[in-house]
Order: sequence, then structure tokens, then C-alpha cells
Amino acid sequence: MGWLWAIIVGFVLGLIAKAIIPGKQHMPLWLTTICGMIGAIIGNAIARAAGVDATSGIDWWRHLFQLVAAIIVVGLGDAAYASVRGNRRRERA
Repeated sequence: MGWLWAIIVGFVLGLIAKAIIPGKQHMPLWLTTICGMIGAIIGNAIARAAGVDATSGIDWWRHLFQLVAAIIVVGLGDAAYASVRGNRRRERA
């Protein structure tokens, strides 16, 4: 069940990150989900290091760290994807 939640959270964080990042992103949905999952893992690690990983109620700070990390990872992932995809197009021409 943990993997299912990781995929769902990664999907949602990836979509929110894509909505926040200005401009059009060209990454496929599966890569956006993976980047969102990586952002969630990084955000959890940062929250744990900051001492806000376990609070009573909803962990708003942890979710904020996850979202910020997902925005950064999705932005970097989209830039890398566009770069690789652009190089492939140039090789074909």
C-alpha cells in the first residue's frame, strides 16, 4: 500500500508543480509522476532534518517542503528532458 500512496502523492505533487511553474512543460505524465515522487522523498528528508516530520494533526510544513522540492525537481527534470529531446531531434535532421 505504501507504493500506491507514493505514486498517488508523486502524481499530485508533479501536477501541482507543473501548474505552478510558468510556461509549458514538455515532460510526459509518467516522468512528471516520478519527479513528484522524488520531490516528496527529498521534502520528507528536509522536514525530518528540520524537526517537523512528526506533528499532531496535518503536517503542513512537511507538505510545503515536499511541494517546494517537487517544483525544483520537476523544473530540472523538464529542462533535462527538453535538452535530451532537442538533441535527438537535431540528430535526426
